[in-house]
Amino acid sequence: MIVMRAISKRYLMGDQEVRALDGVDIDIGRNEYVALIGASGSGKSTLMNLLGCLDTPTSGSYLLNGRDTATLDDTELARVRNREIGFVFQSFHLLPRMNVLDNVAQPLVYRGVSRAERLRRARESLDRVGLGNRLDHRPNQLSGGQRQRVAVARALVGEPSILLADEPTGNLDTRTSSEIMALFDALHRQGQTVIVVTHEADIAAHCKRTVRLSDGHIVEDRVNPERG
Repeated sequence: MIVMRAISKRYLMGDQEVRALDGVDIDIGRNEYVALIGASGSGKSTLMNLLGCLDTPTSGSYLLNGRDTATLDDTELARVRNREIGFVFQSFHLLPRMNVLDNVAQPLVYRGVSRAERLRRARESLDRVGLGNRLDHRPNQLSGGQRQRVAVARALVGEPSILLADEPTGNLDTRTSSEIMALFDALHRQGQTVIVVTHEADIAAHCKRTVRLSDGHIVEDRVNPERG
């Protein structure tokens, strides 16, 4: 599903060049459950942005489902993000004036899906995350864990190839974090490819594979024995 070869990402900060990633190779197959872990500045967030087609590498190649992303223009990359990748962020990014159902249906607007079909699929997605009884609530009427479940439902509504979660438990307490990770565990068992970006070892321990980054390099890539 994902094939990255010799991926580098460099930034200019003043007159200095910063290498956020330096020659990274990584393959991720369908239905894998992978944690990208590392300290701040390790390169994990940069790698996540490249995996999600939110940014492009300075050099190297990225094939997503057999397509070379370097050949895609901005419109095509936006289409890939909408159709292939479901994003879950630490701060939820829900629209406060919309109810839960419309928040989840929103990504389908950009595909030209009819309103009736959008709402049907949004209801199904909310049922998957256990929030089928909260359709008319606004985000500020929900707990943090419920808001993150809404964000997961929104990420799933387009049936993406990859669920990409960036520090998905960062704003949650320990008990709620465990509930959200149990949800990711269940989605993986149902066949969803899940990539979790985290700096927390206990969150990474949920995943079947851990890829550790440091100073722009992959320094460890292992199967978690208790999960493998």
